[in-house]
Amino acid sequence: MADAVHQAMSDQEHLAVQAGTGTGKSLAYLVPAVQQAMDADLPVIISTATIALQRQLVERDLPRLAESLKKELPRPLESAILKGRNNYLCLNKVHGGAKEAHSDSGVHPDAEALLSPEEISHTGAQVKRLHEWAAETEDGDRDNLDRGVSDQAWRQVSVNSRECLGASRCPYGDQCFAELARAKASEADIVVTNHALLAIDAMADAPVLPEHDVVVVDEAHELVSRITSAATAELSPMAVAILAKRVEKLAPKGGESGKDAGAELEDAGDAWNKALDSAIAASGRAGSPDSIIGRWTEVPIGLDVSLAALRDAAWKANRMINGIPPGEFSNDPTQAAERQAILAATEELHDTVQRVLEASAPDAAEKASDLLGEDVVWLSSELKRKQIFVAPLSVADLLRQRLFSQSTVILTSATLALGGKFSGMMAQWGLKSTATTLDVGTPFEARTHGILYVASHLDKPGREGANAQTIDETAQLINAAGGRTLGLFSSRRAAEEMADQLRGVVPHKILLQGEDSMSSLVERFREDESTCLFGTLGLWQGVDVPGPSLSLVIIDRIPFPRPDDPLMKARQEAAAKAGRNGFMEVAATHAALLLAQGAGRLLRSVDDRGMVAVLDQRLATARYGSFLRNSMPDFWETTSQKTALAALRRLIK
Repeated sequence: MADAVHQAMSDQEHLAVQAGTGTGKSLAYLVPAVQQAMDADLPVIISTATIALQRQLVERDLPRLAESLKKELPRPLESAILKGRNNYLCLNKVHGGAKEAHSDSGVHPDAEALLSPEEISHTGAQVKRLHEWAAETEDGDRDNLDRGVSDQAWRQVSVNSRECLGASRCPYGDQCFAELARAKASEADIVVTNHALLAIDAMADAPVLPEHDVVVVDEAHELVSRITSAATAELSPMAVAILAKRVEKLAPKGGESGKDAGAELEDAGDAWNKALDSAIAASGRAGSPDSIIGRWTEVPIGLDVSLAALRDAAWKANRMINGIPPGEFSNDPTQAAERQAILAATEELHDTVQRVLEASAPDAAEKASDLLGEDVVWLSSELKRKQIFVAPLSVADLLRQRLFSQSTVILTSATLALGGKFSGMMAQWGLKSTATTLDVGTPFEARTHGILYVASHLDKPGREGANAQTIDETAQLINAAGGRTLGLFSSRRAAEEMADQLRGVVPHKILLQGEDSMSSLVERFREDESTCLFGTLGLWQGVDVPGPSLSLVIIDRIPFPRPDDPLMKARQEAAAKAGRNGFMEVAATHAALLLAQGAGRLLRSVDDRGMVAVLDQRLATARYGSFLRNSMPDFWETTSQKTALAALRRLIK
């Protein structure tokens, strides 16, 4: 793999490498990356999806590599980690705006009116802890904060790039954590970042990352979903109401209508909210064919006028606030910071509403932007909080134009060859046949160390949850394995119901995702060999428990996307409209990726042995079953319950 990465960098050609657990893929791309950085005198960007891998690279792999290669390199190896600005604590917001921007609860007063007392109390306590942490932290990095805080709390002490005053204007510019991180990155040979910042760099007109010509994308199976997330915008009545109150305090009073811009924005938001409520009530309950909750192919009747008015009110507020009084940055930095934040928020509100209107227009395909293409719009009403989301149908063009045409890109993951082929992932990236592919395998003997058991005698999974037969099957498997089970479920409800049914039935402790922090749950699972751990998507990836504590992985059903997932459904329909197999391209590929990741939790060292048990007969009986099985490790396969239980019992002897 190292030779292939070196060759690709030298030839300036893209390379996709599947490298299983235990191959040492980090070193296989880091060594050529270091040589490339030294030779070209430009940094190499390493982009990852998870905090765990970022820390492994920066705190372990790169320091060890720097030490071992110091006699071979022309200069000491320098590395740095760089994240988006909103990942760093903003000192101006903490100190300059602490008294005026927050109430006694620690929450912005305009947000406080729209939160429950419990939310205010919880968020306020977290904000207080963040202010205390600000006095002692050396880097202001949210990921280095012990005991994390909610997004609501973190927003009280951070800004995004559009809200930032700029280092030259900010009274804390010379101490700014984000600027210090950027300065360090600009001098580094290896810059470790995340897929979200890579996306921002690709979408921004001005560069966010240091100048570079080589990018390594690790955990590349996550690239599309992370970039889609970064390009997704949301619109909610609560957010509009909060923004209107902020505008009201800063915008000039009076206007053509006799109202200030804040009141006009508030009125427009109220009118849109009422129109939205009326449209929801008129369309029927969620799930009914006529309900507007879900995907929109056009703006529901009665909402286009109110949305256009909201867009115009946001832009009017933006223009009225835009005139910065002379000396405000130096005389009143708190107000200057609030002005900058409101300018960014009103511009974002305007752009989001415009995206919603354009995506729902009859000629949406013609109006689509060059980078993100056509958008998908849907309305969510979970927990009675209405939110409109707008997301790109595909990010392939964005990646092709702003990533692959600008840099040499190395993409690697333990899971890229879905169904035994790279074509699915290549199409999502927009690469098609313009890259070399390589599967370096794994040092683990999956065929002799692992068993894939498909419980083909069980009924097909239904929407009503696990039946008595499935519960009994799960109990027998866990008891045969002596606990030691990681249960991967398709939904939180499924995980909770199975845990409730089995506690008291099996003589083994069952931990459940959500009952403690993820790190604590995994640690407890690792330390007690007889313990089981149940959960959802957070456990399908990243759980690394080598040894006897994990001998059985149970997957309750094939993890197809939810049938009511608007974005996945739109992508499936678009593929079918283009003459391709939408189900295989989208739904089956999504399931194959998760199955491969979930099954990959079993063998984490060369001595590991165990079983992956899938309680969904379709993996053995459906036509697409072979595609899914070919995406998983090459385990020995059986559909015999008797064989499976006997094999598990032998493991614990």
